[in-house]
Amino acid sequence: MPPTKSTIRAGIPLSNSALYHCVPFAVGDPVVFLEIAAEGETKKTICIVRDVELDRALKAIKADSIVVPADFTPEGGLSADREIATAQAAAECLHQAGVNEVVADRSLPFSFAHVLKDAKIDVACDLQMGVRERRQKSAEEIEKLRHAQSITEDAIRFACEMIARADTNDEGVLIHQGSPLTSERVHVAVNIFLMERGFSGPKFIIAGGPQGASCHHHGDGELRTGQPVIVDIFPTCQDSHYCGDCTRTVVHGDIPAEVKKMHQAVCRAKEAACDTIRPGVFGSTVHAATTEELRSQGFQVGFPPEGAPPSFCTMHHGTGHGIGLDVHEPPLLDASGIELLEGDALTVEPGLYQKNLGGVRVEDMVIVTADGFENLNRLPEGLDWK
Repeated sequence: MPPTKSTIRAGIPLSNSALYHCVPFAVGDPVVFLEIAAEGETKKTICIVRDVELDRALKAIKADSIVVPADFTPEGGLSADREIATAQAAAECLHQAGVNEVVADRSLPFSFAHVLKDAKIDVACDLQMGVRERRQKSAEEIEKLRHAQSITEDAIRFACEMIARADTNDEGVLIHQGSPLTSERVHVAVNIFLMERGFSGPKFIIAGGPQGASCHHHGDGELRTGQPVIVDIFPTCQDSHYCGDCTRTVVHGDIPAEVKKMHQAVCRAKEAACDTIRPGVFGSTVHAATTEELRSQGFQVGFPPEGAPPSFCTMHHGTGHGIGLDVHEPPLLDASGIELLEGDALTVEPGLYQKNLGGVRVEDMVIVTADGFENLNRLPEGLDWK
């Protein structure tokens, strides 16, 4: 699209990462960011915020003008609904600038598109708007990711050591501080650990035994000795809003030979994938390196065929994904993966899954550099965390 097009970004920055990347203002109320390219004039930026947020916005937001909805009240007045009122003010602002068409990114709330349409302003969606900018992390963003990953690794170590150092009862159930150690108890402990360090997140993955074979099972119930436990933690820093994401696998007690074999193959696949990463390489090439290595170790790739025995061992997901303000961002490292860019932040997380045994997954975060990659992880990969 022509660079002179006016654009609109809108929503709630705390829940809209695309908007927050453009307007790093942590607020739970609607915000609009306009780039107005009126004919014959230099493009200017206008940000519309709620009146009670104006003072904070003036210090936090870079824009030519920072205003409140009342500054652009349409002829019929503003709605009592905050979101609709903010959309109405955006439409009136565009009208006063002589703009009758705007380009929005994929995250524009439908309510805004509806209000703009009613105001006779055409809205086009540019699916790639802001995507490249978010992918190519700045030096400042990389430092925020480095910090997030460091705390995430600390949480991984905390959880894995809790599991590895637990006692057991006669039935092989892990015992911690006199009570059975469950996935739920580890979840709670990890959440407290992270909260004390300014991080939070959704329900993480602490999946033991056969539960780990489903890849994204959050885990529930008692953990047992001799079984692999996938520990996958992906929190968000409450200050920077950038995410960490790391996975390790831990086994309490004796490690089954098959689990050792799976783990060795997964670690080799991660190394093979990382060795291909550099600008210009496609995500599909990285994924192919993963699958080739797993197959060379005698394992399968893809979902188990119908009728496959519970001992069928395979990787049925991609190699990884982009990460930043959201845990899952472009690009994907899978069979359809696109070209990598310098500054991409990626997870590399091969895994193997066997229904009658469980799963093994190891995950690092890497940054695509000018001549290769930087691995932000420093955590051991092993299965024994005593």
